[in-house]
Amino acid sequence: MSRPLRAVIADDQALVRTGFRMILAADGIEVAAEAADGEEVVTAVRRTRPDVVLMDIRMPRLDGLEATRRILAGEADGDERPRVLILTTYDLDHYVYAALSAGASGFLLKDVSPEHLVASVRLVRTGDALLAPAITRRLIERFAGRDADGGSKDRLHRDLSQLTPRELEVLRLMASGLSNAELADRLVLGQTTVKTHVARILGKLGLRDRVQAVVLAYETGLVTPGGSGGAEEDVPAG
Repeated sequence: MSRPLRAVIADDQALVRTGFRMILAADGIEVAAEAADGEEVVTAVRRTRPDVVLMDIRMPRLDGLEATRRILAGEADGDERPRVLILTTYDLDHYVYAALSAGASGFLLKDVSPEHLVASVRLVRTGDALLAPAITRRLIERFAGRDADGGSKDRLHRDLSQLTPRELEVLRLMASGLSNAELADRLVLGQTTVKTHVARILGKLGLRDRVQAVVLAYETGLVTPGGSGGAEEDVPAG
């Protein structure tokens, strides 16, 4: 029998930590540790080896962005590094983008529903991600508008040439915020087949998870900010 999913909660507000702990515990997710600042969470992660870290951005001593960098750039000791799920609010878009660039696997609004919180933690553990399109679009539009080195873009375009036409189609739909179940419906495929396509896309492009795949899709121009085909509701990617 596999061990239960283990999480660490990092937030400088005790009430937030308590609320999240109760929600996770009620669904069988073990909270291995809590942390009130960035330095505490880095120490807690090294000590407890969790599967997922719920990371606040604004914390004393060390913010969540730098804590994320330290956790994901930790010593290569053979253990799989945890997935980091950023907790944020709409006015922190630039922090969220920086956290995703540092390797975070997704992000949530702090007013997330209990069901959405549990679903996102479980999805992130498996290498998937919670992609809230309403927020993702804003982040990607900000990112896509940044000045980028032309040579880098050319290199990324060549990387996409490794993908089959079907894989390009899957990547394009993923970038619009569709879950695996929605991808299966749209492409008239089984969910197992969709998961295989997603895994091959990530493997061929050397990407950590779906969040990085979405960023790449916009960076290369495969999908354009404001283009059609995106979901408008905040839904978990499955």
